[in-house]
Amino acid sequence: MIAKLLDLLIPSRCAACGARGAPCCARCERVWGSVSEVVRVPTAGLVRVFALARYRGVGRRLLIAYKERGRRDLALSLGRALAEALAVLPLRGTGTGTVSAPVPQRVATVPPPSRAICLVPAPSRPSAARVRGGPHVERLADAAASVLAARGFEVAVVPALELAGGVRDAVGLDRAERVANLAGRLRFRRSGRPPPGFPIVILDDVVTTGATAAACVKALAAEGFTVVAVLTLLAAG
Repeated sequence: MIAKLLDLLIPSRCAACGARGAPCCARCERVWGSVSEVVRVPTAGLVRVFALARYRGVGRRLLIAYKERGRRDLALSLGRALAEALAVLPLRGTGTGTVSAPVPQRVATVPPPSRAICLVPAPSRPSAARVRGGPHVERLADAAASVLAARGFEVAVVPALELAGGVRDAVGLDRAERVANLAGRLRFRRSGRPPPGFPIVILDDVVTTGATAAACVKALAAEGFTVVAVLTLLAAG
């Protein structure tokens, strides 16, 4: 009731163009086009990475508003865009246009449901998460999971990874510096194990050099889990 009253008194505006009516208007939501594969050196031969748009224009404005300017009301819109991509992302099979998903024997002891996905959010630095009101990618994963669940998917959001203290802000770092920045500091959380047999997709907001995506995949692989894909909203570079 309070939210509806506030909407009447202070109508929401699109974070990208300023149009009244919604956190992201229908026109600006069209920035999230079809899923495109992104090739980066650290992830080549390790995992396939997909993004919905380039890190520029409308997409960039929306993400900065959500991530850095307190527009948490964008979580549903951004999460819905990720859900649309996840619903069509090839998570099983082999050959051109699919993602091979061999699952280690010690993990996959139960056949997974046919429409099951485990979403592992890329972790945030603890200091950044505090400023942003919590892990912002995990919030997107929860929003995407809600949309997918309404469509009959079985979705688990598992914050299985964490960053130790001492990790620097990656803005401005080159690929080698990003790799060094994460070395030994991106860790598996014992309290958050992906469910047996579910295809695991890592979610993130932006892929730049691919260093974070590769580190996430390797951290899970060290525990016996296979990541079938990485999905991000934007691709920089």
